[in-house]
Amino acid sequence: MSEGTILVFNKGANAVVFGASGGIGHAMVTKLRRDERFDNVYCVTRNGEIQDDSTERTLQCDITNAESVQKCADALRNKIEQIDLLFIATGILHDDIVSPEKRLEDLSPEAMQHVFSVNTFAPVIVAKTFIPMMNTKHKSIIAALSARVGSIADNRLGGWHSYRASKAALNMYFKTLSIEMKRKNPNLILSLLHPGTTDTKLSKPFQKNVPEHKLFPPEQAVDHLYDVITGLEPDDSGKFYAWDGQLIEW
Repeated sequence: MSEGTILVFNKGANAVVFGASGGIGHAMVTKLRRDERFDNVYCVTRNGEIQDDSTERTLQCDITNAESVQKCADALRNKIEQIDLLFIATGILHDDIVSPEKRLEDLSPEAMQHVFSVNTFAPVIVAKTFIPMMNTKHKSIIAALSARVGSIADNRLGGWHSYRASKAALNMYFKTLSIEMKRKNPNLILSLLHPGTTDTKLSKPFQKNVPEHKLFPPEQAVDHLYDVITGLEPDDSGKFYAWDGQLIEW
């Protein structure tokens, strides 16, 4: 990652944001629509809706369903010729089905499958489906949210078994894809990003012990992530960066 190097998106660039109704996803949409280089910023959500947005710029997609992802890509092909930035802000830590496992006894096949379906398989299928639409003439980026706890080398506390493992697996998939894409589309950068602890629904139950200065509002988290994104070069493809631009150990 080159310090001070700005990725110059050409005027008329196109962006697609998956998970656009979530805290980070929605903040990224707002950020991109303020960037005059982007003519089109499309939002993808599970129900096809996003607050204060026009329906023609919002698409419905169930990211855990490959057919739904393909239909979303086909719909976008009718609107734009290529994509310059694909930002995947989807993920799960807890819901009505799962919560982070603290002990071995908490593990269950059903919960493990559910977490991997959302955190690992879905972003990879999105990347696979949309790679043919990425710009080949200029630098383009597919960036997916990962998490520092997905670092095997940095795992000193244990716990959160499925969440950690699902993010580690996502990292491996993107790293492997980046090697293949260096042959097929050398201008494509695949990036994994850790946003820091962000004040969203995902982190809400786990914010108690987070220092105030380390809990980022979504808008601040996106400012950090966009600084990282705009500093990426093709040689950075397949790497795992924290919000402050520092490499994270695998």
